[in-house]
Amino acid sequence: MLRISRSGWYSLAFIALGALVADQVSKYAVERSITVDSHHVIIPGLVDLVRTSNPGVAFGLGADSTAPWMAPLLILFSLAVICLLIWLLATNRAGGRLGQCGLALILGGAAGNVLDRVLRRSVTDFIDFYIGSHHWYTFNLADSAIVIGATLVVLELFRDWHHPSQKRA
Repeated sequence: MLRISRSGWYSLAFIALGALVADQVSKYAVERSITVDSHHVIIPGLVDLVRTSNPGVAFGLGADSTAPWMAPLLILFSLAVICLLIWLLATNRAGGRLGQCGLALILGGAAGNVLDRVLRRSVTDFIDFYIGSHHWYTFNLADSAIVIGATLVVLELFRDWHHPSQKRA
């Protein structure tokens, strides 16, 4: 198993903190410059900036819920995930360098979204990606960090996966 050096820890912390800071700065800028539900074309036919608030989970699931326990439950779940990610990184159970970087990105993204939930009881989303009339769910930089991080983890799994009959070098 790959041991993480002190400089490796700094790199992973920098990745996680960088994702968190980029997410929060971008949300702050959007909240200060764009009114709710307005949109600004960035790349015609592909990307707009909008400002939405998502009190639910991914893809707006649960956004219409009026249950008073929803926000605290999402915060507790997110904090549990953050603790798990920190534990995986701290105990060298995060795999190789690609997996470690991926988990650091997921950690930063999860921290960005949980910070929104703690401060605002909802997550600010602002990137509207679409092709023609087909729109993806509005998302933010924290969501992007989580998706990129998960992709890195999966890539490492595929890279390191070997058929049982093949010998490792």
